[in-house]
Amino acid sequence: MIVAVEGPSAAGKTTWCRQQPWPVVAEYAPTGAEPDGSDEDRQGAYWVGVNLGRWQRALELEAEHGVALCDSDPVKLHYSWCLARIGAAPWSRFEHELRATREVMVEGQLGFADVALVSIPSIHMLRTRKAADPARQRRSFELHVQLREPLREWYSAVERAEPGRVVWSWPATGVPTALGERPQRCEPALLDSIIDQLPQ
Repeated sequence: MIVAVEGPSAAGKTTWCRQQPWPVVAEYAPTGAEPDGSDEDRQGAYWVGVNLGRWQRALELEAEHGVALCDSDPVKLHYSWCLARIGAAPWSRFEHELRATREVMVEGQLGFADVALVSIPSIHMLRTRKAADPARQRRSFELHVQLREPLREWYSAVERAEPGRVVWSWPATGVPTALGERPQRCEPALLDSIIDQLPQ
């Protein structure tokens, strides 16, 4: 079973993941070599490549341990959508990433986690948690705070497209393994349905 753990910056994803008895695919750590967006095809290919690497690692950990947690969704297409939703990035960036994501799903290289555990704390709580963790710089924190509601919209669309695959909390009892695996993970049709469910 592959589980995506999602929420805004400083929500506590990494802390919750570390409290579980399962291996974790770490969230992406910026390298400074990310594309600047001047070539959107290259930018889209870069981020899809990042997602592919994290998905492959999740499959490896699942095969070895039965359950793998992903500290942020391995299909992180929502990030470019959320940025466009608040006007922080052009819609063309999302469109390029969407096309590239769909292509690798059709090829069976990238799939959806079996369940997404999503927690979206209040802005006050996010600021409190950020202040309590000075070891992490979170340079883009103010931008990411603005992505709270678009993130909720995205996962609401996921839930409408496939009811039961989004849990709106990080359960105190741990990973809800009873939900089981998806019958099919590499589902371009599900991706299309999620996009159709998003607000215009």
